Amino acid sequence: MSFPLIRPRRLRTTAGLRRMVRETSLSPDDFIYPLFVVEGRGRREPIASLAGQCHLSPDLAAQEAKAAFDLGIPAVILFGLPERKDASGSEAWAEEGVVQQAVRAIKQAAPELLVICDVCLCEYTDHGHCGLLKGETVDNDSTLPLLARTAVSQARAGADLVAPSDMMDGRVGAIRLALDEAGLSQVAIMAYSAKYASAFYGPFREAAQSAPSFGDRKAYQMDPANAREALKEVSLDIEEGADMVMVKPALPYLDVIRRVRESCHLPLAAYSVSGEYAMIKTAAEHGLLDGQAAMLECLTAIKRAGADMIITYFAPEAAGLLG
Repeated sequence: MSFPLIRPRRLRTTAGLRRMVRETSLSPDDFIYPLFVVEGRGRREPIASLAGQCHLSPDLAAQEAKAAFDLGIPAVILFGLPERKDASGSEAWAEEGVVQQAVRAIKQAAPELLVICDVCLCEYTDHGHCGLLKGETVDNDSTLPLLARTAVSQARAGADLVAPSDMMDGRVGAIRLALDEAGLSQVAIMAYSAKYASAFYGPFREAAQSAPSFGDRKAYQMDPANAREALKEVSLDIEEGADMVMVKPALPYLDVIRRVRESCHLPLAAYSVSGEYAMIKTAAEHGLLDGQAAMLECLTAIKRAGADMIITYFAPEAAGLLG
């Protein structure tokens, strides 16, 4: 059979029909909201590179997290900006570190909200790289104990999940072992398994004050040209004990999200990164597109590609529209 018997437009004629046959649905349950935490109290400082986002002290981060939870968003992910940095990033695992303070404050304000902590050293080191240096090379193996120490510290503060984003080989296994030995076997690991050396991180690096002081991160983050390698990285993280895996960025890597989804059965996150957010916000501010429509279209595309959850700066705005 063919036209005129087959008319696909019949199912597009009304909003009710389109809704009934829609293949991919988007809801606040899909979102994880990133928060940037700074030291002090009562601090809410707009981030120039990320319109609508702020640096927040732990007390105000707790308020922001509670507001997100009230919109139906199930989780936040925390990034810390310490006032003091050193070569090893020691504030990352400090008991009174800024993220540890924020975790405790958020858990008090919204006990049922899931708190995820990014595990990396780049925000805490004075050189901006994601691990210890030997000369100008990031040394993989000597970095692993520090990442594990950071994850344990965050978990002891009350984090539900830890999310290693450094891309050191073996870090998931090192973190899993350290958590288990510390009696924290219930704390899950969301691994940044396929994290690419992307040009779309620029606004984040300004927001997190984490740009490397020399060189780049291409020796440890993935080459954007590679997709099969992503499957290898995901497989290794699963073998080491990851409970969830992630692809980052999202929009330029929808094909990778799809391939990972088809190859593994763990929950899959995608990080819609700062550059994706900034492009839509900037274009909307200049009247070049409908910002809300573009936001929802992009988030739907990420979920359609196979992501179970989306880390996005749009989380409160999108949840407000979808709720």
